[in-house]
Amino acid sequence: MKKEKIPGISAPAGLLAVLLLTSLDQFTKYLAEVFLAGHPSVVLIPGVLELKYLENTGMAFGLLAGRKLFFVLVCLLFFLLGICLFFRIPKKRYYLPLFIILFVMQSGAAGNFIDRVFRGYVVDFIYVSLIDFPIFNLADIYVVCASILLIILVCLKYKEDDFAFLNPRYKG
Repeated sequence: MKKEKIPGISAPAGLLAVLLLTSLDQFTKYLAEVFLAGHPSVVLIPGVLELKYLENTGMAFGLLAGRKLFFVLVCLLFFLLGICLFFRIPKKRYYLPLFIILFVMQSGAAGNFIDRVFRGYVVDFIYVSLIDFPIFNLADIYVVCASILLIILVCLKYKEDDFAFLNPRYKG
């Protein structure tokens, strides 16, 4: 299988993708603060989906609430790992899905990182009442969807040899 180079996958292109997705996340959180904070939830689909404002100082299900420094440090570590991966993944078409996943995950992490640093909490506002799922936001969607796609790709597309670039001795 020929693994041709990907035109346009560069640090500036990746940064632009992350900035655009993160901006969309921050814009939706701004709208949630303006239109939902201090107001009753907005029912979009009765019994299924609502917009409901929540200030979350923890992670999913409110775990580790109030551990801002911990979350900030973990996020910074995640960003460094993402940057290292960007430069290690071969710039070939075969790996394009990994680049997309990386950019989407970094966007989700950045969106919630911004909230934690500048607000002291993460703005959540999407509530699936049908299954009483925890309230979440666009950044959470980015991370969860990208993680699921990564698992699917690792199970179905990529083989162990395709991840040789993770070996510190790898010389692409």
